[in-house]
Amino acid sequence: MNGLNAFYQRAYSWLISYGPKVIIAIILLVIGQWLIGFTRRWIQRFFLAPRFKSFRPFLNGLVNLVMQVLLILLIMQILGIQMTIFAAVIASFGVAAGFALAGTLQNFASGVLILILKPYRMGDNIITQNQEGTVTSIQLFYTVVTTFDNKTVIVPNSKLSNEIIVNLSKQGNRRLDIDLKFGYNMDYEKIKQLITEAIHNMDNTLVDPPLRIGITKLEDSTYTVTVNIWAKVHGFLDTSMAVNESLLRQLKSAGIK
Repeated sequence: MNGLNAFYQRAYSWLISYGPKVIIAIILLVIGQWLIGFTRRWIQRFFLAPRFKSFRPFLNGLVNLVMQVLLILLIMQILGIQMTIFAAVIASFGVAAGFALAGTLQNFASGVLILILKPYRMGDNIITQNQEGTVTSIQLFYTVVTTFDNKTVIVPNSKLSNEIIVNLSKQGNRRLDIDLKFGYNMDYEKIKQLITEAIHNMDNTLVDPPLRIGITKLEDSTYTVTVNIWAKVHGFLDTSMAVNESLLRQLKSAGIK
């Protein structure tokens, strides 16, 4: 009986000492989570301008991470948990965590550099890591690229900040190069005229820069005619296929092999 009374006495003392702190911590946790959600929704609404399109997911993730850590530290402080204990644990595992998270931290730093320097933006067509596609999202640690055959490629930001990126959308236009071989019995001037007519009849090629046609190689039995055509970056593959089809139809109808 004395032992049971002592247990009740200790439990009562604990409730008196820590009960209010626990209740306050729970209330603060609920309010903190609501505030974090409100802040993230405000970021989504405030940064609606197109120029913030690539920055918005990154900022959203960063704010969520920072506010969650601050909330946890505040709750620990209210509960009276000694921070020196966690400081000792962090110091003990600091070196190991540093090695383990080196790649993650590098991806984070690279993500910040990408958003500042803007080598590419959301919606740009890029070539990286032998993949060609459209940038659909720039996150804290990685960038999402959707290829033209609808594959989702997730590339760590460190790969994009430290290696070569070909930004196909930066200049707005892209040149299509086509090489055609003909025998010496085929008249070059006629071929040039047929190619020019085929290209000029198309709506999805550009007039400026102008079309360029010329002989680029002479061989024993054939010569090579190179055609340089300019087109918009978006829809470039469709333009390439349409040009090839138009050239084939034009040359075939004129009896050119």
